[in-house]
Amino acid sequence: MSYYLALIGTQDNPVYEAEFGTFKQGGDGSSKFSTEMRELNPFIIHSSLDIVEDLQWVKNSMYLKVIDNFYGYYISAYVSPTNVKFLLLHEVKSEESIKQFFFELNDLYVKTLLNPFYNVNNVIKSTSFDLKVKGLAKKYL
Repeated sequence: MSYYLALIGTQDNPVYEAEFGTFKQGGDGSSKFSTEMRELNPFIIHSSLDIVEDLQWVKNSMYLKVIDNFYGYYISAYVSPTNVKFLLLHEVKSEESIKQFFFELNDLYVKTLLNPFYNVNNVIKSTSFDLKVKGLAKKYL
């Protein structure tokens, strides 16, 4: 199973992107998604932003569940209190584990916001943040 995570800032700019999951067998063994799918991931995620922006005012929760699908891949969304959107492209519906992943990711993002050298909507380049996100993915996804 493969996952693609994107944190989208308040100006619809990518703040953080990560790809994780199990490797596909065959080929060079280095890609989680096929080459074509890997190139499409950012476009698929950004195409669902309009749905997120419509649903965030209708639903009474920050976790919006599965909001869209694309050829067998699902897109789950979470909107933080600072209006940063967490979008996850995944193959299997597992709502409870994805919900827990998003809640933990929100805590991690809030800790990043507390850094006085980080400005909202800047790209997160921290290797510590990246390792913690991948640890959360390993734990929940």
